[in-house]
Amino acid sequence: MYFVAVFNRSSLGVAGPDAEHRFGINAASLSAFSMLQMLVYAGMQVPVGLLIDRFGPRRLLVTGLGIMCVAQAGFAAVGSFGPALFARGLLGFGDAMVFISVLRIVAAWFPSRRVPLLTQLSSLVGAAGGIASAWPLAWALRALGWGGTFLTIAVVGACVLMLPIAIVRDTPDSRGRDRGRMAGLRRTRRGAGGGAPPAPRGATVGSETVLEQMRGAWSRPQTRLGLWIHFTTGFPAFVFSLLWGYPFLVQGEGLSTGAASGLLTLLICAGMAYSFALGVLLTHRPEHRVPLALGVVGLTSAALTAVLAWPGRAPMWLIIVLILAYATNGAGSMIGFDVARRANPPRRLGTASGMVNIGAFFASAITLLATGFLVDATGAEHAASPAAALTGFKIAFCFPFVLLALGTFQILRLTRHVAADEARPPARPVSGPREVGEREQQMRGLRADVHGVGAGRVEPPAA
Repeated sequence: MYFVAVFNRSSLGVAGPDAEHRFGINAASLSAFSMLQMLVYAGMQVPVGLLIDRFGPRRLLVTGLGIMCVAQAGFAAVGSFGPALFARGLLGFGDAMVFISVLRIVAAWFPSRRVPLLTQLSSLVGAAGGIASAWPLAWALRALGWGGTFLTIAVVGACVLMLPIAIVRDTPDSRGRDRGRMAGLRRTRRGAGGGAPPAPRGATVGSETVLEQMRGAWSRPQTRLGLWIHFTTGFPAFVFSLLWGYPFLVQGEGLSTGAASGLLTLLICAGMAYSFALGVLLTHRPEHRVPLALGVVGLTSAALTAVLAWPGRAPMWLIIVLILAYATNGAGSMIGFDVARRANPPRRLGTASGMVNIGAFFASAITLLATGFLVDATGAEHAASPAAALTGFKIAFCFPFVLLALGTFQILRLTRHVAADEARPPARPVSGPREVGEREQQMRGLRADVHGVGAGRVEPPAA
C-alpha cells in the first residue's frame, strides 16, 4: 500500500516538463503543484493521527488510497491549471492517511524491539514506488500520453485498494473482537445479552479528549525532537527527487534524460539499502539515533556544497556522491518516528507519529516554493546559455542550507532537553479511571502468562 502511495506522490517528478506544456505554466506554478500537495499532507498529519487513534488505521488506510485514486483520475482528465492544482491537493489529502496508518499497524503487530527495523523496511518498500515513478512513468508518458498515464495509475490504485479491505486488520485480535462484537449485538437484539454491545474499535471508556491527546503527545520532548529530525534529514532528497532534481541534472548539469532518470533511480535504490542497514543498526544500538541523524545532515550538506562550489558543471563522480548522500535522507528521517514512539503510550502513537511526519513535508513545501521562485528569478529554465542556466540552478539550490542550519540547531537544543527529561526520576502518576483500567488489563495479561494460559508472551524491553 505504501508502495502505491509513494508512486502517486512522486508521479510528477519526471512529468514536470509535460505539465508545464499541458497547463501553460512556469516554474513557480509547477512548484505550486507539489507545494500544495505537501502543505495539505503536512496539515493533515495531526488530524489523521487523532482519527487513527480513535477509529483504527485500517479505515484510514482504505480511505486514503481511495481518495488518491480519485485525485489521479481527475489529474488525468483536467486541462487547466486550477482544477489540476485542486487534484494535487486532493492527492496530498489521501496520501496523508497512508504512512502513519502503516506505522500504527506495524507497532500493533510486532514486538517493540523489531519496530525500528520494520519502520525502515516500510520506508524501503515505499522507495520502490519512487523507482516506479522514474523510468516506467517516463516511458508511459511517451507511450500513453498524459491522460492515459494518470488514468492507468488511478485504475492500478483502485485494484490495490482491495488488499487492505480483504486482509489488513488493525491488531492481531481485531478479527476475534469483530466476531465478539457481532455476537454481542445479536444477543442484545434477542434480549439475552443483558447489556450494550462493545464500544467501537479505537474508542475507549474514559478516553482522552482530542486536546488532551495532542497536549500529551506534544509535551514529550522526544516528540518534538522526532519532528525536527524528520524535518532536517528528510526534505533535501525529497525536493530533489519529487520535482527539481530532474531539471537540475538535465538543464543545469547538461546530462541526458536517460542519465538523469538513472541517477534518480540510483538515489532510490541506494536509499533502500541505507534503510535496511540503518534499521538493523538501530535495532541493536538505539542510543545512536541522534548521532546518525546529525551524520545524515552533515553528509548531505557537505556533498551539496561540493557540487554547488565546483566551477562549472560538476563531474559525474561528484554528482554520484551527491546522489548517494541524498540517499541517506529517507532512512535518516525514519529515526524521528522511533524517537517519538519510545516516549508515547500506544493510545497516543498515531497522534505523535502525525506530529513527527509534519516535519520533512513542511520543509519540502517551503523549499519547493523557494526553489521555484529562485529558478524563475534567475531565468535558469530559459537561460540564453548553458552556463547561465547552471548558475541559476546553483543559486536556487542554496536555499536548503537555511533549513538545514535551523533544523540542526533545534536537534541539538532538544537533545539536551530529552537527556534532562530521561535523567529525571519518573513522577508517580495520579491514577484516573483510564490509567487504572489499563494497569488492571496489563496485570491480568501478566498473570495469564505466568500461569500458562495466555495466548501471548511477555516481550523483553527494547535494547
